[in-house]
Amino acid sequence: MNTLGRHILAEIYGCDEDILNDKNAIEKIMVDSALKSGAEVREVAFHKFSPQGVSGVVIISESHLTIHTWPELGYAAVDVFTCGDRINPWDACNYMTELFKAKNMTATEVKRGIFEEPVEVKAI
Repeated sequence: MNTLGRHILAEIYGCDEDILNDKNAIEKIMVDSALKSGAEVREVAFHKFSPQGVSGVVIISESHLTIHTWPELGYAAVDVFTCGDRINPWDACNYMTELFKAKNMTATEVKRGIFEEPVEVKAI
């Protein structure tokens, strides 16, 4: 089976509430996670909600990382989608889980763009 990409859907629990409510900290962690996985960061956009919570996206040449946090619950919903086989999305997901000081993470990997024939994917 040949795929265009891998998409990790992560449920991250027991995180540090202060980190999850800090827009600048979340942005740095997400960008650092992308870089640690070997991805090339293109753009970032993050928003702090009132009274709490942060949403954001890191656009990478290989696709994207997204997050929405519920600091009051110590919970973050994270997606890491990478195209091609050069980047391992689990590297980014595991690194951010560590930096959120999470107690637990469950995740599902979804194969995206399944083809019978080999497909060459090039980063933009």
